[in-house]
Amino acid sequence: MANPMKISNANHWELTRRAFLGRSGAGMGILALASLLKPELLEGAEGGVASKTATDRWSGVVHPLDFPQRVKRVIYLYMAGGPSHLETLDFKPKLAQMHGQPMPESFTKGQPIAQLQGQKLNCFAPQHPFKKFGKSGQEISEIFPHIGSMADDICIIRSMRTEAINHDPAHTFMNTGTTISGRPAMGSWLVYGLGSDSDNLPGFVVLTSTGKSGQSQPISARQWHSGFLPSRFQGVHFRSTGDPVLYVSNPKGVTADRQHDVVDAVQKLNRMQTSVLDDPEIATRVAQYEMAFRMQTSVPELMDISREPKTILDLYGAQPGDGSFASNCLLARRLAERGVRFIQLYHRDWDHHGGIKKDIPVVAREVDQGSAALIRDLKGGGMLDETLVIWGGEFGRTPMAQGNGRDHHIKGFSIWLAGGGIKPGFTYGATDDLGYNAEQNVVEVHDLHATMLHLMGINHKKLTFKFQGRDFRLTDVTGNLVGDILA
Repeated sequence: MANPMKISNANHWELTRRAFLGRSGAGMGILALASLLKPELLEGAEGGVASKTATDRWSGVVHPLDFPQRVKRVIYLYMAGGPSHLETLDFKPKLAQMHGQPMPESFTKGQPIAQLQGQKLNCFAPQHPFKKFGKSGQEISEIFPHIGSMADDICIIRSMRTEAINHDPAHTFMNTGTTISGRPAMGSWLVYGLGSDSDNLPGFVVLTSTGKSGQSQPISARQWHSGFLPSRFQGVHFRSTGDPVLYVSNPKGVTADRQHDVVDAVQKLNRMQTSVLDDPEIATRVAQYEMAFRMQTSVPELMDISREPKTILDLYGAQPGDGSFASNCLLARRLAERGVRFIQLYHRDWDHHGGIKKDIPVVAREVDQGSAALIRDLKGGGMLDETLVIWGGEFGRTPMAQGNGRDHHIKGFSIWLAGGGIKPGFTYGATDDLGYNAEQNVVEVHDLHATMLHLMGINHKKLTFKFQGRDFRLTDVTGNLVGDILA
């Protein structure tokens, strides 16, 4: 059966012509009347299949898969604000020895610096000690005892590099592969490419939490937008407190049967319109109305973590209704069980321009137990082998002091990964002795995206969408598989 999304994308001129005919003559009016009386008359016509397939679960455009699929889903634990690699995952004893001394100009001359540009640059020692964890002996900051306990299950990349030095464009680059706003998020690309395994939930779900140390940056909803992809691939933000999705609950006096009647009536009107215009956004509206109706039952049950055993709540350090990162990690596992393709958790509290010694342990405690519990829980339930977990932010922090904090830094920072296809207990890449430049096995953001898609069975160069005369992709015109981190 033809793919309605691909048809509409390929035949943009025909859509314009149909709209023109609809406005300039009675021909379309006659067809519309015929479709009212007998809709199946149009199902064989080009574009008419949209009315029949719009409500089917989207199965993706990558058929067959380009590679054997190592994982079915991604859970991205996004540390918004730029976690300092020097206090978390990248041990630098040389920087400690040079504390208070001038930063060698050979590192910084002509380099992009955010708020320290033109100021005196002094080395700033790591503010918390590191230790070796697990049989692998991976060096991780002591502020992460729970993540450290999972050292033999994670792969640390210490050689990440990005292109944007301020928060919003850096978030945009990490999420969409470009600093230009309006492009599809990586979760949207994945759902477009592979579809979702859930009938009652969106394929791309976002959860947010905010820390208590007062270092929070705003996160724009465009970070999970579908961009120029049809809007059915947009991420859906589930709120951690109150109604998880606005208007998911019916007003007083509106029963499920009455709500279903309204949805049916609206859907009939939408199907009549899409059978004439073949507009992908109408098809999306049809699919999303029905998804929204099913979510009214599925979402409240999903978000009610009070049904989890006390042992699981204690494992995560979660409390029902608290809106914490720990509770969101538990919800991520529940979303994964229900077939959601891409799950992204933002925790906002990592922008440590000052007070890093005092504040970073606070945010570390907020994410440490939940992050480790998610790995442990997925592993215990047999799901870790088919899930890719990514932990990291949009950039790192400078080895130079900004008072008693650190400035934004793009030349080298750290993330960790775990799950199917990833080497466990493995450290990859390195920055220089002061933690300034990624210099060994450098990993660009596009490389991370290419590797993620590879694990999902997709060749990143082939997952494209034509827009404004160009074939766009998540990795733009670059990106290389980081094969050394694959098991």
